[in-house]
Amino acid sequence: MSTLSYHEQKDRDNTIHLRELIKGLPPFCARFFRGIEPRTSSRTRIAYAYDLKVFFEFLVQEIPEFQGMTITDIRLEQMDHLHAADLEEFMEYLKYRCNDKNQEVINKEQGIMRKLSTLKSFYHYFFRQEELKTNPAALVQMPKLHEKEIIRLDIDEVALLLDEVEQGDCLTPKQKAYHAKTKVRDLALLTLLLGTGIRVSECVGLNLQDVDFKNDGIRIHRKGGKEVTVYFGQEVEEALTHYLEEREKIIPESGHEDALFLSLQNKRLSVRSVENLVKKYARIVTPLKKITPHKLRSTYGTNLYRETGDIYLVADVLGHSDVNTTKKHYAALEDQRRRSARNAVRLREKPLSNSEP
Repeated sequence: MSTLSYHEQKDRDNTIHLRELIKGLPPFCARFFRGIEPRTSSRTRIAYAYDLKVFFEFLVQEIPEFQGMTITDIRLEQMDHLHAADLEEFMEYLKYRCNDKNQEVINKEQGIMRKLSTLKSFYHYFFRQEELKTNPAALVQMPKLHEKEIIRLDIDEVALLLDEVEQGDCLTPKQKAYHAKTKVRDLALLTLLLGTGIRVSECVGLNLQDVDFKNDGIRIHRKGGKEVTVYFGQEVEEALTHYLEEREKIIPESGHEDALFLSLQNKRLSVRSVENLVKKYARIVTPLKKITPHKLRSTYGTNLYRETGDIYLVADVLGHSDVNTTKKHYAALEDQRRRSARNAVRLREKPLSNSEP
């Protein structure tokens, strides 16, 4: 049995993967990743590494000074030769480009913004360390993001989804064969996601000992490694209890003994497997909505806000470090509540009509 928890194992794997990615970048990048390590997650650093690789590919393909060079030949002092206009050209390059497999890659506003954010962190670090004299990234404005419609399940769709998980009436014959083996697990998993709003990574990382029926709570690991308890209601309790009765009869594969949710191979369920599971059931119930585990999280947040009207409580339960993130997602609901309050305060009592005694 592994001595590392699921989250520790993922962090270890990410760290090893990051080391391999850094080997394909200019040598000075290693100092950047060491510098940001204390305040970033391993997943964030991997995303930064991919973003920087795309930037250096742009330099050797499009900027004359770098053409003919390999990425690992690029020197830090050459970063001082770039101007804000070069980074704006990079943003344009990101919209449509070909990767190293000659496949077309399209980046939308969110993807371009993330890559520019990486560059800003990169330049800021070396500028602050006084290893670069200029910081052109600070002069480039972030692209404007157009607001996207928040996709979530309606109340009736939640009920239909759970009914389909339980019954499987609309599944294909092949899916029904698997459904007979997994429906108890699937119902417990989706009820948990819809009843607590936890992230899919938090869900698959749950161990048996993380479930506390005495206090109706689960212990999860938030982003940044913070450990918190999230509480669940009666429906979640019933679904988990039923699943755990079945779980006790399963002999897990070595190294997966503690995992709460197991695959048909008796290994810890992966994030991708949960994503596919949600998609399978959701497209039966609501084919026009692209429902993901994160949309189930939004559904829970919406329902909690409608019931409580407390945006700070929603932010705390969902694990948002900044309540403004929560407000952005639930702005439309806040506007509804403001409008409903317009007649809540009476300034003067209406006079009684003549017909009233």
